[in-house]
Amino acid sequence: MTGIDLATQHAIRSFVLRQGRLSSAQRRACETLLSRYGIVFQRDILDFEKVFGRQAPKILEIGFGMGESTATIAHLNPHNDYLGLEVHTPGVGSLLNKIEDLGLTNLRIIQHDAVEILRYMLPSESLDGVHIFFPDPWPKARHHKRRLIQPSLVDRLCKCLKPGGYIHIATDWEDYAMHILKVLKQEPCLRNSTNDFLPRPDYRPVTKFEQRGVRLGHSIWDLIFLKKQDKSI
Repeated sequence: MTGIDLATQHAIRSFVLRQGRLSSAQRRACETLLSRYGIVFQRDILDFEKVFGRQAPKILEIGFGMGESTATIAHLNPHNDYLGLEVHTPGVGSLLNKIEDLGLTNLRIIQHDAVEILRYMLPSESLDGVHIFFPDPWPKARHHKRRLIQPSLVDRLCKCLKPGGYIHIATDWEDYAMHILKVLKQEPCLRNSTNDFLPRPDYRPVTKFEQRGVRLGHSIWDLIFLKKQDKSI
């Protein structure tokens, strides 16, 4: 698969908005906390220092699900600032409640399509890292075009990464893991941090979703690629 450009990837979305059950706590969080911890999508470059009120390493997470790992990582790493992207309202409400309960000041949310956020909002070379944990594998061959990890998306991520910044992706689908490895290896701005895959880094918590996958006999595949300091290397 050769991949698709960002305009096409926007038309062929990597997600399907489902009418998932929204608990009363999640609904209340969206109504009362999103204005405090959320950022409204707009076609203007985001000013990270204004959003967080400081200079600090900036980590982007695409598709944080219900937000367990996101909140834990932000809580354990107060020296970093985190921007979480998610389209599904139950997950947004869940993470908003975790931010409030933990008193996190280093985590913000945008509820919008990640492709458009990358295209319009993120400054060049502004990110120190990118987390994409357990993206939808779209396992059927006819749905592979919907997979988030495509050359065009990785190219855009590289433009947003600082030299030396990293992309960390984890999946429990072997076929998708091989696809991701191929896509990342083909990007000239990146180099693998190891030989193909590596054990789960300590900073990535084990999620309930991951635990369920392990119980079902799924292996876990972690990849960390670094943006080269010099593209010619």
